[in-house]
Amino acid sequence: MTAFRLPAKLSEFAAGGQEPRLTAWAATLPSVVPALVARWGLTVGTAYEPGGQCSWVAPATTAAGDAVVLKVGFRHSEAEHEADGLRFWAGDGAVRVFDDATFDDTSALLLERAEPGTLLARALPPLEQDVVLAGLLRRLWRRPPDGHPFRTLASMCDAWAAEFDAKLSSAPAGWDRGLLREGIALYRELPRTTADEVVLCTDLHPENVVAARREPWLVIDPKPYVGDRTYDATQHMLNMDRLLTDPAGLSDRMASLLDLEPARLRQWMFARCVQGCPDWTELYDVAVTLARS
Repeated sequence: MTAFRLPAKLSEFAAGGQEPRLTAWAATLPSVVPALVARWGLTVGTAYEPGGQCSWVAPATTAAGDAVVLKVGFRHSEAEHEADGLRFWAGDGAVRVFDDATFDDTSALLLERAEPGTLLARALPPLEQDVVLAGLLRRLWRRPPDGHPFRTLASMCDAWAAEFDAKLSSAPAGWDRGLLREGIALYRELPRTTADEVVLCTDLHPENVVAARREPWLVIDPKPYVGDRTYDATQHMLNMDRLLTDPAGLSDRMASLLDLEPARLRQWMFARCVQGCPDWTELYDVAVTLARS
């Protein structure tokens, strides 16, 4: 393999020290990555730039000449079942996983390489991105099999709601505490008010969809949970500038494209904006707008 180096985002995040375990993990990569290369008999190129904050990802070729991707990630709760999710979808709308390994703080995957690999976010205008995302989600939403390993959406929402509660005391004094309490209560309640539970991506947005030859577009980097499909539209909306200017219109558009109940998607978006506003203050105004719509 070429001389080892960390891609820009991972290098910056590790150096920042916000997550000490990740910083320590990143320091092990110069030995971990070559060991995985040897384990899977790969020839590996330079890591993709700028990359992500929690993983080292590079194009590779197997001994048989197959084009693959080696993803070496920091183990964290949200992505615990990435390999399980990709196996569940079996290449139908998402990249295939050929092998995986988990040890210490490392989660490694050997993945299908999507060519040309252009990010949806850079390939199409926003309204067309909506259509592509909706088409992929409708294909990926399937009921999980008996004995599946996936955690519930309710468990994820409970954890994030607890983080919100810890931050609430430091929220700006002018924020409506009643509205915030209503939003976070709804965030806890909504996952428990549906019987229509499917496997979710939870983090699907235009930078997690890549152009490919096998299919026009393939999903990468899922964070699978099981729960209410309406939730899965929210991450895309959070990545759109339109959320700040016309949240109700964006929500209704996605509800139409996904055949979801518009009022329920607005509720989910309101709850998500409340949950996220301590770290992204602009979401408070979006939550207020949605509460009034």
